[in-house]
Amino acid sequence: MPKVLLYITARITWIFLFYGTDANENRAHVHVAKRGMERACKIWLEPNVTVADSGELTPAQLKQVLQVAKEQREKLILQWKAFKKGKPIKMQTIKK
Repeated sequence: MPKVLLYITARITWIFLFYGTDANENRAHVHVAKRGMERACKIWLEPNVTVADSGELTPAQLKQVLQVAKEQREKLILQWKAFKKGKPIKMQTIKK
């Protein structure tokens, strides 16, 4: 499960990642969770940033991670393409 983005706030560190089984899916997406979560949310990155599965996130948390995904969409899609080709993923860290 390659991590592509750590988004660190005062309260929560969000982990944006791809699952190994995602290589079989053609539509770019990312999973988002925080430490201790059993069920991550799934966010489509194309054609638009939308929720595929909210996982265990509250509505407020979902709003926050969707905003991050929108802001980082282009970078996340580039990482998705690298992941699909079996290339190394470069994790980015953002502190807010």
